[in-house]
Amino acid sequence: MSEGPPMTRTHCLFPAASLLLLACLAACSSSSPTTRQPAASTITPHPLPSVSDSSPTDLPGIHNLVAFHQGFVSGSQPEGDQGFDSLASLGIKTIISVDGAQPDVTKAAARCIRYIHLPITYSGIEPARQLELARAVRDAHASGPVYIHCHHGKHRSAGAAAAVTTILGWAPAEQGVARMHVSGTSPHYKGLFAAAQNASPLSPDIINAVPADFPSVSKPSSFVQAMVDVDLAFEHLKDIEKAGWTPPPSSPDLVPAAEAGRLADLYRDMQDTSYARRKPADLTAMLSDAQAQAQLLESLLAAGESDARKLSAQFKLIAASCKDCHAKYRD
Repeated sequence: MSEGPPMTRTHCLFPAASLLLLACLAACSSSSPTTRQPAASTITPHPLPSVSDSSPTDLPGIHNLVAFHQGFVSGSQPEGDQGFDSLASLGIKTIISVDGAQPDVTKAAARCIRYIHLPITYSGIEPARQLELARAVRDAHASGPVYIHCHHGKHRSAGAAAAVTTILGWAPAEQGVARMHVSGTSPHYKGLFAAAQNASPLSPDIINAVPADFPSVSKPSSFVQAMVDVDLAFEHLKDIEKAGWTPPPSSPDLVPAAEAGRLADLYRDMQDTSYARRKPADLTAMLSDAQAQAQLLESLLAAGESDARKLSAQFKLIAASCKDCHAKYRD
């Protein structure tokens, strides 16, 4: 399933996050190195991953860390305070998200880490976005280590990191592609591999011509946001399934039937977006089928169905519907 049209440069930094970021930057500039980060005394420094590593690194709250250049690391979305503490322990100064989900600017700013949000799709990286990413990474890297992430840290962030390292002349394209394999990038995402394979070094003048006013939060299209929310609902339902179709201990507030209902609502809403209306009718048909399957799961859960195998079988039907749609419209 396509993630929708490319992001525009009509961005906004949420006011509360903006105020916190400004306050934190002021505190960072006026504090001593030992007091710049909150709870610095409890954060143990950790060495950055190396480009010579042959497998990813995991730390509390962040996963699949792979270095594409010294001080330039790809990985997963930070999870809660643990994730941001782990990034602080690595000495990360800038986080660049290529995921559609809204970054947690507040948690980053509390640790004096800057956030830049430049989302990309699974189908590839537009040339203009490649240039934006290259300038953002180059400028940020001059101030300290940079962390680039998508959701799982395997596909989009790895593809972006590989393209950027070649554009900046840090590594040949084949090395970036090799690092993508270390990240575990799926071969199904041919557009991401093409972006890395076809990248070439660009002159500083070309990169300098790119405006450097990068946003902390990019506002996605309605279709993209719905896809982000679908992914989150799926993650919740996976946790619920592992817990025997009951609220998982890690998230006791999750209501199984409500999560299934939310998924059904999202599929319905996606059918009414301008993006879906511009696509062939079979996209709407696929979304309608996924909606029906999710509604049936919701009905089973709401009715108190206790047969875990039956519930899991229904959940697999939803996943299969998504896979078919992904194969045609995203992969």
